[in-house]
Amino acid sequence: MTFLGRIGVWLGSLGWVPAAVERDVAGEVEGLGYGALWYSEAHNSKESLTHGALLLAATRRIVIASGIANIWVRDPMAMVAGANGIAEAYPGRFVLGMGVSHPPQVGPRGHSYERPVATMRAYLEAMDAAEYTGPRPQETFPRLLGALRPAMLGLAATMADGAHPYLVPVEHTRRARAILGHGKLLATEQFVLLEQDPGEARRLGREAIAWYLALPNYTDNLRWLGYGDDDLAAGGSDTLVDALVAWGDEQAIRGRVLEHLEAGADHVCIQPIGRGSDTLGIDQLRRLGPALLDL
Repeated sequence: MTFLGRIGVWLGSLGWVPAAVERDVAGEVEGLGYGALWYSEAHNSKESLTHGALLLAATRRIVIASGIANIWVRDPMAMVAGANGIAEAYPGRFVLGMGVSHPPQVGPRGHSYERPVATMRAYLEAMDAAEYTGPRPQETFPRLLGALRPAMLGLAATMADGAHPYLVPVEHTRRARAILGHGKLLATEQFVLLEQDPGEARRLGREAIAWYLALPNYTDNLRWLGYGDDDLAAGGSDTLVDALVAWGDEQAIRGRVLEHLEAGADHVCIQPIGRGSDTLGIDQLRRLGPALLDL
C-alpha cells in the first residue's frame, strides 16, 4: 500500500470549481511531488466516480482517491462497475474511499439515514457478490472506509483495505491503528494552516471546522476521544481547534504530520485552509512540500 506515498493532499473544494481549474490544480499537485490527491463528494457537487476520472485524465502518475464516495448515491453493483472501469483505465492510480456520509448529505437524495454500520456491512457484502463481466483492471482497486469509531473501524479491518478518517486528532490515529491492526492502510486527513498568529490561526481554523461540528458522526467521535460540551460549543475550544488544525510555520506542521505517522498512519493527506484569493490553499502546498515530502 506504499503506492500512496506518505504525504498526500485533500482538496474538498474541487467539487465546486471548473474542470479547467481542476486540471491545472491536479497537475501542479502532482508536479510538487505529493503522492495522492483526495477529493470529496457532497449531495450538491460533482459525482464522485466521474470526478475521479476527470482528475486521473488530467495527471500522469499521482494516485487519485475519493474521500469519500457516498454509498447512498449508487448501488453496490454500480460502485463496482464504476471503480473497475476507472481502475482498468488507470492501473494502480485509483483508490475508492467510500462511506455512509451524513444525514444532510443523504436526505436530499430521498434516503433515510439509519443503521450506518449494518448498512455498510451489507453494502460491502453486495459489492463482493456483484457480477462484473467488463475488462478487469490489472490491479484491484483498494477500498477504504471513511471510518471514525470502533464499529466502522472494525469493518475497515475485516472487509476493506483500510480506513480514511477525517477531522481527527493524533489520538484518533493511535486508536484507529490499534483497531485496524497491522497490514491495513490508515490514511488520515489533517487540516493545515501556515499562520503563526494564534488568534488568526484559531479564527480561520474555527471557520474551517464549524460545519463539521454540527454533524453527529464527528461530534460523537470527538466525545469518544474525550472532548466535552465546552470543547464542541461556539465553533470549538482553543484546545479542540489546536488538535484538529495544524497551524504555525512549516516546521510546526511537519511536527504534527510526523505525530500522525508515528501514531500509526501510513499516509497523511493535508488539507490547506484557503484564504483570500487562494481559496484552495495551493500556495501553502507549494511552501509545505519541501518540509513534508522527505518524511
